[in-house]
Order: sequence, then structure tokens, then C-alpha cells
Amino acid sequence: MASIGEVISALHHCNDPELGANIVDIGLIYNVKIAEQKDVKVTLTMTSPMCPVTSIIMADVQLRLEAVPGVGRVEIELVWDPLWSPDMMSDDLKYRPV
Repeated sequence: MASIGEVISALHHCNDPELGANIVDIGLIYNVKIAEQKDVKVTLTMTSPMCPVTSIIMADVQLRLEAVPGVGRVEIELVWDPLWSPDMMSDDLKYRPV
């Protein structure tokens, strides 16, 4: 049996190589659902429809979620509505020193 906390924890290890931050703090994760206590569906977006690292991030999400104990099937839905904006980033990321 997988938990939302374990799934979110795994997603915190998926980094956007261009931004150097994890996809949860960037605000790319829109929804996480677990069906039958094992099948995981993640709805996410990218910072832009032209994001050159989309396939890298999607593959990383797939691999990390499949590695979570108790996770069955993994489904990743890439959406563009609503469009991502910097307002979706965590406060820690928005205000991190450069």
C-alpha cells in the first residue's frame, strides 16, 4: 500500500535540470491520486509547452514512483491548463538567494 506522503516524497527527488530545483517546489505537480491503495496517477505540467527537458522529467517521475514500495501502475498526465506561472513555486524557492 502506497501513501500520498511517500509519493510526494519521491517527487521531491525529481529535479528540473534547468532550474536546479525539485518539481514539487517549482509547482509542476497539480494532483496526485492513489487508486486501490496502489495505482498512482500524477497530473503535472511544465514551465512551458516548449520545455526542452519534458521527457527527462517525465521519465524521472515514472522511475521514482515505480520504485516506491507498494506502488502498482503509474500514470502520468501532462496538462497545460492551468498554465504554469512563477506564482506556483513554493515560498522557499521564490525567495531563495541566488
